[in-house]
Parts: sequence; C-alpha cells; structure tokens
Amino acid sequence: MRPIKRLLGTELPVVLILGFALLPWIWMMLSSIRPDAELTHSPIALWPQQLTLIHHIELLKRTSFAQNLRDSLIVACGAVTLGLTLALPAAYAFSRFRFRGRNWLRTQFLVINMFPVVMLILPLFVLMRDFGLLDTYFALIAGHATFTLPFAIWLLTSYVDGIPQELDQAAMIDGATRMQAMLLVVLPLAMPGVVAVGIYLFITSWNEYLFALMMTGRNVRTVTVALQLFIGENQIQWGLLMAGGTLVALPATILFLFAQRRLVGGLTGGAVKG
Repeated sequence: MRPIKRLLGTELPVVLILGFALLPWIWMMLSSIRPDAELTHSPIALWPQQLTLIHHIELLKRTSFAQNLRDSLIVACGAVTLGLTLALPAAYAFSRFRFRGRNWLRTQFLVINMFPVVMLILPLFVLMRDFGLLDTYFALIAGHATFTLPFAIWLLTSYVDGIPQELDQAAMIDGATRMQAMLLVVLPLAMPGVVAVGIYLFITSWNEYLFALMMTGRNVRTVTVALQLFIGENQIQWGLLMAGGTLVALPATILFLFAQRRLVGGLTGGAVKG
C-alpha cells in the first residue's frame, strides 16, 4: 500500500510535471533537425524521418546569429558582474548593520518587483538617450540590473544572515578591515548563495526581451530580439527559428547542470536561514 501511495502521490506527479516542462524543449530540438519538407508536412510526425543539421549551419553561416549570441553573452556576463558587485556589499550591510529605515528599504525591494517591467522602460529609455548610451552594452546591462538587483539583494541578505557575525568580529580583531572581513571571511562561506544569485542574474538577463528590444538596434542585438527576425508577416522560418531556440536554451541548461548543487544549496540556505 505504501509503494502505491508514494507512486501516486509523489513519483507520478513529478513525472507529469517534468514531462510537461520538457516537452516543448524536446519538440523544439527535434524540429531543429528536421528537413523543411517535414516541417511543412501535415500532420507532422512525432519523430523525424530524416536528421539534418542544415538549419544550424545556415543559421550560423548565413545570418548574424553568432554575433547575436556573443552580444547576449557579453550582456549576461556584464549583468552578473554588476549585479554581484552591488548585491554583495548591500546584502552584507543589511545583514550586519542596524540603521534607520533598514526594514523599510528591504520591503521596498519586494515592492519594486510587484510592478511590471514595462513601467521601467520609458524612464530608462529617456535616461539612456540623454546620456547617449542607446544601442550599447552598458544600456542593457544597467537595464537588466535595474529589475534583477532588488531580488538578488533580498536573496543574498537572507543567506548572509545565516553566517555568524562572530567570524567577522574575529577577523577584525586580528587586524582585518570591514571590507577584508567581507571578502575573505563572509564571501567564501556565502559562495552557494552567490552562485544561486549569479545563475538567477544570468538566466534572467539571457532570456530578457523587452529591454533588448527597446534599447538596442544595429550595434547590439541579443538573441531574444534576433529570433523575432525569423517571424515575418507572411512566412515563418521554422527551421531557423527552432535551431536558434535550441542554441539559446543550451547555455542556461549547461550552466544549471554544472551548478545544480550550489544553486539548490544557495536557495534553500537563504530560505531557511533568512
């Protein structure tokens, strides 16, 4: 009776949820290696009768998608660097110092996430235009940091709260400055949380579309905007679209697989100790 209860109550729902999440990705991957004749044939077969990489080759050789991948990688890595550079000192300050307005500021971080991202587009667009930063990497990196930094600070603060303050004090008694205590003592212990925040910043920036559409043009174009070019008014280039979607999904998938343990540890550590 207990194995049946576990099967129906845990294992079967997990398999169904996992299948529901993976089915679009598997279908996209299979569609990217189908010939054009199979993509336009109705009804389309579940498994390709022929396998081909012609769509991937054409995507990388005849379009600027390789450059778009580079642009997205630069923007995502820049957003991670800027986000962690700002989030770690802020999280340390919220965790270690008691100052007027501390709880109010932490609450505002969550309140900001309640507003839709589209409300930030116009002010940031005007600001970047006045400074002449439109269609640059910095415009996108700063824009992505605008809506990802509040949650990053909140998550990292919860994790730093779980590190005993006596470690900081012992380091400062031995002659370390506050900055050295943060970088040499707290940072190594908070590395699972830092990795979790870094992955969150990378994936959010990598998949972002609205800021990339409004603040970029010819010089900088991320993959999310580049994929839209394969959807025309009268025709959709399904082969290129599926191949591009497969390539876009690979970096985030590989990153998650390599850092899965640290990601789960960082999220659960912050949730329990916050």
